[in-house]
Amino acid sequence: MNFPRFLVLLCIHSLTLFFFAMINQQLLQPGSIVVIGGSNNVHKPGGAVVRNLISGGYQGVLRIVNPKEDEVQGIKVFHDVSELPPTDLAILVVAAKFCPDYVELLAAEKQVKAFIIISAGFGEETRAGAELEQRILDTCEQHGCALIGPNCIGLMNRWHHSVFTQPIPHLTPKGVDFISSSGATAVYILESAVTKGLPFNSVWSVGNGRQIGVESVLQCMDEHFDPEADSPVKLLYIENIADPDKLLYHATSLIRKGCRIAAIKAGSSESGSRAASSHTGAIASSDSAVEALFRKAGIVRCFSRDELTTVGCIFTLPRFTGKNFAIVTHAGGPGVMLTDALSKGGMNVPPLEGEVAEELKSKLLPGSSVSNPIDILATGTPEQLGIAIDYCEQKFPNIDAIMVIFGTPGLVKIYEAYDVLHKKITEGKKPIFPILPSTTTAGPEVHEFLRRGHVNFSDEVVLATALTQVMKTPAPADQQIEIHGVDVPRIRRIIDGIHQNGYISPTLVHELLESAGIPTVPEFVSSQKEDLLAFAEQCGYPVVAKVVGPVHKSDVGGVALNVRTADHLALEFDRMMQIPDATAVMVQKMLTGTELFIGAKYEPRFGHVVLCGLGGIFVEVLKDVSSGLAPLSYEEAYSMIRSLRGYRIIKGTRGQQGVNERKYAEIIVRLSTLLRFATEIKEMDINPLLADERNVIAVDARILVEKA
Repeated sequence: MNFPRFLVLLCIHSLTLFFFAMINQQLLQPGSIVVIGGSNNVHKPGGAVVRNLISGGYQGVLRIVNPKEDEVQGIKVFHDVSELPPTDLAILVVAAKFCPDYVELLAAEKQVKAFIIISAGFGEETRAGAELEQRILDTCEQHGCALIGPNCIGLMNRWHHSVFTQPIPHLTPKGVDFISSSGATAVYILESAVTKGLPFNSVWSVGNGRQIGVESVLQCMDEHFDPEADSPVKLLYIENIADPDKLLYHATSLIRKGCRIAAIKAGSSESGSRAASSHTGAIASSDSAVEALFRKAGIVRCFSRDELTTVGCIFTLPRFTGKNFAIVTHAGGPGVMLTDALSKGGMNVPPLEGEVAEELKSKLLPGSSVSNPIDILATGTPEQLGIAIDYCEQKFPNIDAIMVIFGTPGLVKIYEAYDVLHKKITEGKKPIFPILPSTTTAGPEVHEFLRRGHVNFSDEVVLATALTQVMKTPAPADQQIEIHGVDVPRIRRIIDGIHQNGYISPTLVHELLESAGIPTVPEFVSSQKEDLLAFAEQCGYPVVAKVVGPVHKSDVGGVALNVRTADHLALEFDRMMQIPDATAVMVQKMLTGTELFIGAKYEPRFGHVVLCGLGGIFVEVLKDVSSGLAPLSYEEAYSMIRSLRGYRIIKGTRGQQGVNERKYAEIIVRLSTLLRFATEIKEMDINPLLADERNVIAVDARILVEKA
């Protein structure tokens, strides 16, 4: 019997206590640090680490080991590790082949309890390197030491800057926590963030992550989260999700505690082109699993460095729930582009009309527009900028947030305008998004604005795209499994009775769907013509005939629709039984309605990814599908359905009746429950389901079972 997912998740905390304990005080707030390989050459990692520790104001005891130097950057040097007194944290910037011996000596004889290994040349390169890495891990676990890396840029927090790279961002308790699998990518993300004014609280580069990976850092932040003292924003760059359940559990927990999380998952499309035996296999990929995991956890998914840091900046502004924006600009083009981008993302730029709008217009220069965008013209003054913002804040109650575009063609300094913007952001209640595009021409003014604690969205379309991702990300899903109406014991009896891997018979498919409470069209399977004719007579014509045996029935001419007479059915039976690999023929009652699709695929480590969408061309060509991770709640199912590009067809459009959305969601939830108790199902399609305003019925389904 398979354990329900929510019970598995409850066990994660106890199973990972060891790894959580590895993130210790000596790593986070060391009283003493030794740099093995520190040097005077700040253009090499060993010298750069020492420089960053000193310039970052590290208040503990800093020690250097270098056999060739007597003094490094003003610090007296130890020529040999054996000369060191006991030390909390060791940073290794030496060749990989020397690291295991250093770690063993430092842990056993110098009471070192935390290591940051900058060096590369380990498991990411060769088998011999992997053996060196394993020796280090074994030593750290034996002595209870924390290990960051190897192959990383280091760790940076407000206590110590143990990194060899630049830039060093502004660090503040309310800045964001950033965790990255990749050191180089972390640097580029920091570059993007610094230009926007995004502050940081900590930066973690976990490198190979043999002991402490992205999930373990997130767990530490979750278990120790203090809403009064800790950062409420977490940004992640992930190259490999080693433990999806741990990531899901702790991300969900943090978000429910008031945090906001955004992440990039790189390398998700590698398996997207694999040969597949069904529609689901062709569509589902590891990317679908990532999408489903992030949706379930409530993580905002990003696809570029710029988008991730833009979302991070959005997270620093006051929260709001509305979708109505006012745009205040002195340049018409950017205002129009921003309006288009917001509208495309499902947000509104409502017209501003009536007496209040006319009153605002009278306070601006002739030719100004207040219809929204509010264009105060290129010659608009800082005072008029403030007036426009005040009207949006105080006199237009339908406005939820304000976007301000204000740059310069280089004719005047705009310190005064940014002083006004600073005042309005500080004093106002509605969020204000500053879009200051003149980062070169007005560089000093923008820099001064950022220095006062603000962020800058220099590109209005990038902002709207990132905001769309934030707004469409659902809250974390309920982890409870919906079992009502699903016959779990019967499901297990059917699965346990299957003794051969492969696609199961239509009869077993029908029984499994019936056990899950998923309605199916009346059908009958037989290799005897007379039996099929009798069934058709009983259920009534017209009927559908389908060959049994070949996987892709349509490709081999194995489907006949709208069969209206016994003679026609007899002819189709004779023809289909001649198709290679045919073993029988299925006859179903002919139904009509909107074609829908549901599929599922088992992804290692993640579990079952459930897909839904419109059937026919929408799934086969356009691939308009939405994904979720089993088990699914009703809220998740509705969110999946409503995120489809073709949702308006489901809802009903242009006078056409919509389908029963509630029953469609119910089938998605029931299917996800079936899968949680039948992990032997590796792939399945229900395509199509036929739906109208009353019913949603499964017409055709395939289930692939694989047992160990």
